[in-house]
Amino acid sequence: MSTAVAVTAARANEVHFGDISCGETMIKPRPNILACLLIAAALSADAASDGGDAPTAVNMQRAFEVLHNATFVDLTHAFGPDTPHWKGFSPETVTTLYTIPKDGFHVQSFCHVGQWGTHVDPPAHFHQGLKSVDQIDPKDFLLRLVVLDIHEQSAKNPDYVVTMEDVKRWETKHGTIPTDAFVALRTDWAKRWPSESAMQNADSKGVLHYPGWSMPVLKYLYETRKISASGHETTDTDPGSAVTHDDYALETYVLGTNHFQIELLDNLDRVPESGALVMVSFPKPIDGSGFPARVVALVPQS
Repeated sequence: MSTAVAVTAARANEVHFGDISCGETMIKPRPNILACLLIAAALSADAASDGGDAPTAVNMQRAFEVLHNATFVDLTHAFGPDTPHWKGFSPETVTTLYTIPKDGFHVQSFCHVGQWGTHVDPPAHFHQGLKSVDQIDPKDFLLRLVVLDIHEQSAKNPDYVVTMEDVKRWETKHGTIPTDAFVALRTDWAKRWPSESAMQNADSKGVLHYPGWSMPVLKYLYETRKISASGHETTDTDPGSAVTHDDYALETYVLGTNHFQIELLDNLDRVPESGALVMVSFPKPIDGSGFPARVVALVPQS
């Protein structure tokens, strides 16, 4: 029985129950359970006919149409030899091997570390025996996006680290951080790109000053909220003051949960704190300890 037929039958028998809205049809209150059962059965039948929430061909095409109408925001920096990077890495080199005028095709050789530009850090980056780049589950390439916004605090204090108060403020406004989310830390540090010195923000004594994560927040996200991944705009998970002393306790923790992270994100100021999705992709090097990534947010129209 279709929903329309059920509504007609309910009206004919004057059996109405509650405020039940079916498309543009509104049945006004009048207690009778039969009407409720008729309409509920019809709705169930309609859902079953198109597969409900199952990933049928029809539903996947509908999902594509919806997602393709979203606003796509690239959260990835373009990279090159002058890309800002961790202090222990050498610059990228690019060599042209073949040219179109001479050879009929163009081929370049890129030489850089895996952690170059916007990149993925797999658990194997810090922990032997945990997931390498090629072992990351493709289901983690499409996740709900949560943005913790601390850009105002970071502007006032470049050594600021995200606090549980910041997280609770987000949850008060948007609800519980969803399981399997990708949580990005917005600091607007990406606006300093591509200046290496501005990104590192070292003082006269060589101490680095840039914001970062905190252990209480990371433990809450990974252990309590069970998120799938996290990311940030800076070169490191840990704040600059810690990195100055080669303290990578926070990155060690994140990767030790056997989850990946993305570093050097861009354009987080162009996505909402809640409601968007994120697509993460990267090549599949065997036993890879890291690789440049492409990260794109799908932002709803409203």
